[in-house]
Amino acid sequence: MKILQVSLIVAVGLLARVTAAEEGSLSTEAPKAISAEEIIKKFTAREKEFKNARKRCTYRQVVKIEQLDGEKPVGEYQQVADITLDSSGKKVKSVVLAPQPSISLSPEDQYDIESRLHFTISTDELPEYNVVYQGTQQEDDLQTYVFDATPKQLEKGKRYFQGRIWVDDHDFQIVRMAGKSVPDMLPKKHGKGKGQENLFPKFTTYREQIDGKYWYPTFSMTDDTLHFLGSDVRIKGTVKATDYKCAGSEVAGAGETPGPGQKKAN
Repeated sequence: MKILQVSLIVAVGLLARVTAAEEGSLSTEAPKAISAEEIIKKFTAREKEFKNARKRCTYRQVVKIEQLDGEKPVGEYQQVADITLDSSGKKVKSVVLAPQPSISLSPEDQYDIESRLHFTISTDELPEYNVVYQGTQQEDDLQTYVFDATPKQLEKGKRYFQGRIWVDDHDFQIVRMAGKSVPDMLPKKHGKGKGQENLFPKFTTYREQIDGKYWYPTFSMTDDTLHFLGSDVRIKGTVKATDYKCAGSEVAGAGETPGPGQKKAN
């Protein structure tokens, strides 16, 4: 079987619960009792707190990516890894399962899985993005503010998110995001060093409130067809983050967490 290099970003829960999630219609009216600018200020500050809290967390990351011909898998990448902390508090990745893959990941794919999987727009990232209010929307039992986020400019060598984010109107944290990693990498039409075509699929990432305070990414999924110059390639996959344990926080194990858009029961 020929091994194809395709671009993948997927991320972190339980598929059955995701497909059962209920979504209301988008109301495009202006927010009440608070401005869009104030919402952005509140949630980016909250996301900054979350970024710092997440640095103290360990978890298991389970990645499964398939290349499909119709509905038939023709290539697969799997990896199970434990993300722990060393004595200095630095994150350490220990792979516990990695079957021989029949598709390969580019460095950008790896970066997207390891980093953009935990994408956020905090006060650190906000200067790099245009964040535009779109309205309010019901997500399961949550009422959310909806924003579209696009990078202001694409700096060479950096990866960005482009898409839609849903912010809980009570906790002012991102609870869902849907979009893709940019930029796609297209070969030059002329000259040397044309490079290899590298396209990235759309994905949706869900978070859960599993410590009673912050919303953690637990499940991400992708099912998209990439239109390469020579052929179309369908990519389907998930990434799960389970068994969260965070210093100074009571965080439940993976199988005990509620579905996306739900708070941990007392």
